[in-house]
Amino acid sequence: MREKFLIWLDRFLMADVFLVIISFGWFAIALMGKSMGIALGWEIWYKLWQPVFNPAIGILFLGAFSSWLIKKWNEKFGS
Repeated sequence: MREKFLIWLDRFLMADVFLVIISFGWFAIALMGKSMGIALGWEIWYKLWQPVFNPAIGILFLGAFSSWLIKKWNEKFGS
């Protein structure tokens, strides 16, 4: 049961990592465009920051810490 949960958690975290990396790339491109006066999606990215990207970063850190903690627990007390 724990192994299946860890596999699911790792897959979910991998998808979340890709979301965070893509959002950072979008941020960098949109910020460069904004500084040059070219509309490259800064306003859309900024509107999505609070409801989408900020929680994705928090979930990534919480999930990584939880995964590490569960694996350490299994090393010490697991089967």
